[in-house]
Amino acid sequence: MMYDYLKGKEFPEIVEREDGLFDVSTSLPRYYFAEYSKWNTREKLALKYVRGRVIDVGCGAGRVSLYLQQKGFDVLGVDISPLAIHVCKLRGARKVQVAPIAKIDSRFGTFDTILMFGNNFGLFGNPQRAKWLLKRFRKMTSAEARIIAESINPYRTTDPAHRQYQAYNRRRGRLPGQLKIRVRYRKHVTPWFQYLIVSQNEMRTILKGTGWALKRTFETKSGPYVAIIEKTKE
Repeated sequence: MMYDYLKGKEFPEIVEREDGLFDVSTSLPRYYFAEYSKWNTREKLALKYVRGRVIDVGCGAGRVSLYLQQKGFDVLGVDISPLAIHVCKLRGARKVQVAPIAKIDSRFGTFDTILMFGNNFGLFGNPQRAKWLLKRFRKMTSAEARIIAESINPYRTTDPAHRQYQAYNRRRGRLPGQLKIRVRYRKHVTPWFQYLIVSQNEMRTILKGTGWALKRTFETKSGPYVAIIEKTKE
């Protein structure tokens, strides 16, 4: 999708949830390529907390990596998609690498900021996997490191289909915003994967015992928010 958009072609992305819900988005390509002036306020405010060496997890088309690169930051963009990384290179990103989040560790170097914009806190998948990866992130970051991560408060929705799915998750002993989805684009489809949507309080619970703590959030009434997560002294 990103490569097509770069070449002037624009087609919708479809997210399919395990309960049969389909969500069609025609705006995502433009979002992945948006200039800073088009970014939302919560992202702009959160960027003020970026410092030192940066790893941009789930960098997509390089929107944030390229902006920080232009500002003089040493930034590494990482994405699971080889074609997304190719798009980043075509757009001028100097440091990019293909890797899923589960493969990111101290071999990538030491970082001062871990960026997870674009609702990429969801890449943790589930609470147990999140705790495991957060402990790994602690080992590959400096003493004053920060994670800047975006999520959505799932309880702000009024959509009956989302509320029904949340109830379904509760019956299974899962967090209400713990999703199982796959993404379709034209003839392409991903494998099924878990994606984690959490409230601020749920994020605080997940962070306990990982060496990280939620310090502040930039949020909206509709649910999306960016969290500033800092390394604890423990």
